[in-house]
Amino acid sequence: MKQARKVRKLTPLEQVRRRHRVEMASSAAGSEGKKKRLSLEDERLLKHLLSDEQDFIDSPEFYEKESESQIYAEAPDIQKPDTTWYHPVMDDLSSSRSNRTVKSTQQVILTGAEERVLFYQFNYARYRVWKLQQEIWAGASRQPTPEQAEEVLSWHRLADRVREQIAETNLALVLAMAKRTRMSEVDFADLVSEGNMALLRAVDKFDAGRGYKFSTYACRAILKAFSRQGMKLSKYRQRFPTDFDPKLEKSNYIESKREGFEKDAAEEVKRIVTENRADLTAVERTVIEHRFGLESGEEKPMTLEQVGQIIGVTKERVRQIQNKAMEKIRVTLEESFLGSKDKEEQADGSEAGSETRSTVAVD
Repeated sequence: MKQARKVRKLTPLEQVRRRHRVEMASSAAGSEGKKKRLSLEDERLLKHLLSDEQDFIDSPEFYEKESESQIYAEAPDIQKPDTTWYHPVMDDLSSSRSNRTVKSTQQVILTGAEERVLFYQFNYARYRVWKLQQEIWAGASRQPTPEQAEEVLSWHRLADRVREQIAETNLALVLAMAKRTRMSEVDFADLVSEGNMALLRAVDKFDAGRGYKFSTYACRAILKAFSRQGMKLSKYRQRFPTDFDPKLEKSNYIESKREGFEKDAAEEVKRIVTENRADLTAVERTVIEHRFGLESGEEKPMTLEQVGQIIGVTKERVRQIQNKAMEKIRVTLEESFLGSKDKEEQADGSEAGSETRSTVAVD
């Protein structure tokens, strides 16, 4: 029974360190060929860890004799949280409170002593990484030995596991504060995401030796993150008053076709006047060219009065000449470009002919 109890108290770090001692003993015996090579992922991680000095919250307990054993082996077991319920983005905020109550019962509430244990384990692991960094950088080559590389990676991964446990235990805190401080201009998912990042930063900066609860420190950090997110979005709204909405984009097929058709029709009218396919008189052609700016090199169309001064008539007479010329152009355009000459006119040739003759007689 004693033997079984001792095995249960061993932490993952103790198991890793025992394997390290066996490897180091083998290395001392000359078994260089038995050393495990680092994977590419481990090499990249090691390079990243050695590129910058490791940050940690210092404590006098780290320098005591058998500190590692006291912090890990002799520490009480702490229940890990169940985060399968945590889907804040997928959850409907208007759902019944009964579901929230069931989820809240699955949370782990840490005591002050348990928080202290976890934060000491987290910061001690980071302290060991920092200590190994100093030893490595003090060497001539500034490169780690295989044993140092393995130890740096082991302590870093242990720190990450403890950090993740602390953060997951306090996820409900982020969700509760996000619902309590809802901002109409900030999306709920963005608010929760910003709160989670603030929670991780709070884990890195919290000093458990001062005797405060982590939730007190984390709440302030999360609220500051929410405030920064709101200010950031407010500045963005000032520069960009409306969001991009694809529905507001002009995508009317009929309207696009109409614009293209009108452009083609305008080009065809210009050719009719230029080539005089509508049998316009010299005066009619002059009026149309000046009135609609068809003359080469003309900057803008002329007014009725300006055209009347050129041909020596009143502006009312210019309007009459223009209307008659436009009628000729319209008929020619329908026959040649549109291909839709009025069939009823052709069917009622006698009536149309008489009306046309009477109209010409009146003119």
